[in-house]
Amino acid sequence: SNNTLIHSCSSVSDLFLPVSETITEVNPALEAQPELVNTDPYGQGWMIKMTVDNIEAVEALLNAEAYAALVA
Repeated sequence: SNNTLIHSCSSVSDLFLPVSETITEVNPALEAQPELVNTDPYGQGWMIKMTVDNIEAVEALLNAEAYAALVA
């Protein structure tokens, strides 16, 4: 797993990524509106775009339903 630092006005946090990747783009809209991560995470609040180094690693990840069942 890799991690990337996420900066906000009040803190710096790690973004843990479960696969090896190359980050190709960072969402510039979050500089002015970091709250988009919470209010529109599947739309304008995306954080990064990346290219996965090993697609088989993605196939081994949990889908949203399996993850929700695991943490419920």
